Amino acid sequence: MDLALLRTFVTVHRAGSFTRAAALLGLSQPAVTSQIRTLERQLGRPLFLRQARGVTPTTIGDELAHKAAPHLDALVEIAETGDDSSLRTLHLAGPPEFTAERAAPALTELTGDDGQGFALRVSFGNADETLEGLAAGHHDLAITTAQPRGTLLTATPLCDEEHVLVAAPRWADRIVPGKLRRREAHTLEDFPVVEVHESLPFIARYWASVFDSRPATSGTVVVPDLRAVLACAISGAGLAVLPRYLCASALERGDVVALLDPAVPPLRTYFLVARTGTLAMPHIARAHEWLLGAAGNWS
Repeated sequence: MDLALLRTFVTVHRAGSFTRAAALLGLSQPAVTSQIRTLERQLGRPLFLRQARGVTPTTIGDELAHKAAPHLDALVEIAETGDDSSLRTLHLAGPPEFTAERAAPALTELTGDDGQGFALRVSFGNADETLEGLAAGHHDLAITTAQPRGTLLTATPLCDEEHVLVAAPRWADRIVPGKLRRREAHTLEDFPVVEVHESLPFIARYWASVFDSRPATSGTVVVPDLRAVLACAISGAGLAVLPRYLCASALERGDVVALLDPAVPPLRTYFLVARTGTLAMPHIARAHEWLLGAAGNWS
């Protein structure tokens, strides 16, 4: 069986579209379609079901992808690595704040030419973008808050992230002591809010978990980076819900104040995700194991 046909097939399987696969491979869409048809004729079975938007693998297509993909990835790894004196490159993707503050610094301990080290390349994105890029082969490991479905990707729980409701001291001083403990969320209705998105994902999750209600407010400041949210909260722009690891130092300094200390704080789980079969590659396996070990010390 022609390896070029298998490579095209695996790319289509991961991309879910002939068009996206063609872009990834640097081929025309008709060329990709022709190669898939050739492979289907050789096997005597259809590998994909054509749909209005993209393609869905058949049972035979799924089975072939899961058998072939790890071996093709290994061949690509050998080709990219060249001789043993060159460093392998690990491509990591994840949310900007968590990846920048925790994952990337942890992995830098493994970079360098020590015979087992690797070069590190990091990219940021939301869960959908990150998982799509991982499936398409752009990344080796991904960190997401969404657990992928199916068997193409393998996810391992990495750590839990505690969320804290914070504000600058001048806003905290306006709250009547004990009211929030009685779940009087309406006390905060007139407070300005700093968030990462108009939908208030962090505020809404916190309100549902702690107050069993929906927030009756809108974002006063919306900025798509939690580090900027923290900076705005410190400046007095309003209250915010932030991961504890991100605002711990600000809490210790008194730059912001935790407005509530619920018995069961809201948590969000991060997953460490790899393409099935790629953990057989030493540098990916080592990074995977190292991150899981490092996460045990994250609080």
